[in-house]
Amino acid sequence: MSQISSLFTTDKSIVMGVLNTTPDSFSDGGRFLDVEAALSQALKMHREGAAIIDVGGESTRPGAKNVSKEDEIDRVIPVVQAIRKQSDVLISIDTSKPEVMAEAIKAGANIINDVNGLRAEGVLDVCAQLNVPVCVMHMQGEPRTMQTEPVYTDVVDDIKQFFEERIETCVKAGVKIENIILDPGFGFGKTLEHNLQLLKRLNEFQEFKLPVLVGLSRKSMLGKILNEPEPENRVYASVAAAVLSRMNGANIFRVHDVRATVDALKICEAMNGV
Repeated sequence: MSQISSLFTTDKSIVMGVLNTTPDSFSDGGRFLDVEAALSQALKMHREGAAIIDVGGESTRPGAKNVSKEDEIDRVIPVVQAIRKQSDVLISIDTSKPEVMAEAIKAGANIINDVNGLRAEGVLDVCAQLNVPVCVMHMQGEPRTMQTEPVYTDVVDDIKQFFEERIETCVKAGVKIENIILDPGFGFGKTLEHNLQLLKRLNEFQEFKLPVLVGLSRKSMLGKILNEPEPENRVYASVAAAVLSRMNGANIFRVHDVRATVDALKICEAMNGV
């Protein structure tokens, strides 16, 4: 059994460290544009317990600018190569562009993490050919406009219908069902109330019998609850959200604060006897 497949079949929680090689990401934009700085952060997160490093070259915060495939490749590929040269940690590529996916996997990445749910032209064909784990995220709208009055009949039921459609479409395109990871997309086209309902009912996604990834780290929904505008001051809330997500069935946790999250999740594992 491969390192990846054995990881995703375990009952233990998996921490994914966020590494943004962007100038405008909401929390760490501009900090890791330099390859050496990005490599140092990746290795630090791995030492702290991250099993996966998620490398992204385009911000998906509300209002962020589009990035060309050429610029995105220039940002992420040297970082992926540098990490792979120094470490065997799993690397995911956070992108919605098929060209970036293919180049990143060629450079040593292992997983595709797509906030667009594998819906862009050409993505399904590339993912089927690459035969690697893919994360299908739900997003209402697109990053530039997603927070403009999002509306759902029932946020959880609507996302479950979205997953049913995407799973069927992916499998028909040749993506193996065992390679699919689901992400309900906290903060992507959702109000605070939508996000809280999603967190409360997260266990309903267990019906798909696929790994569930959550990305709540430092997000604005936590800032609204805390009345805290600075993302770096939302660490404790982020850890609490990760614990609640774990207790409600999430498997993979995309976070900025690796050590704090790993420690908290170890308590969950101990309580569950894992």
